[in-house]
Amino acid sequence: MALSIIESCVNCWACIDVCPSEAIVEARPHFLIESKKCTECEGDYADPQCATICPIEGAILNAFGDPINPEGSLTGIKPELRDEALKEIQAR
Repeated sequence: MALSIIESCVNCWACIDVCPSEAIVEARPHFLIESKKCTECEGDYADPQCATICPIEGAILNAFGDPINPEGSLTGIKPELRDEALKEIQAR
């Protein structure tokens, strides 16, 4: 099993240095996780380090294809309230 990084990744480099198995590689259009190297940080950390530092919601998926940082988990804005919150921010 391995994690994966999807196209919403912005190549911020945050995950590269924290990966204990050095499974994250530079690629275009976004970084990739080498599945043969990825241990999901089992035995090293309680949570996958790439996901704990990633600033983009939904950019890293678990082995089942579910986002580790789902929408709203980093911003604190529930997905169903996001559009309303964005309108309020843009109106300022």
